[in-house]
Amino acid sequence: MTYRIDFSSKGQAEADAAFVNFAQFTTPERAQVWYQGLIKAISSLQEMPRRCSLARENAFFSQEIRQLLYGSGKTTYRILFTVLDNQPIPTVRILHIRNAVQRAIGEPQDEV
Repeated sequence: MTYRIDFSSKGQAEADAAFVNFAQFTTPERAQVWYQGLIKAISSLQEMPRRCSLARENAFFSQEIRQLLYGSGKTTYRILFTVLDNQPIPTVRILHIRNAVQRAIGEPQDEV
């Protein structure tokens, strides 16, 4: 089964922000290659999106949240998504794109 890819406005904004952030620390060409790779990784979710592991956020939400890791080292990002099989066209909805070192969404903050 082939899934349609749909970005939430937040997911799209976070992808763009990750590109801008990455471009500040490297050449424009490398940033462009990184961004194209990100889009290619997201496109791979059209086939077998459930191959990806459940995200840490899954524990905090009623809807199943999965993640696809992209990049390496400091540029590793977690692509957070949900699979919507109950749509007229089965859809993978990209919810967030977050750096791997960021706290999980919904995770309680440590008290100081």
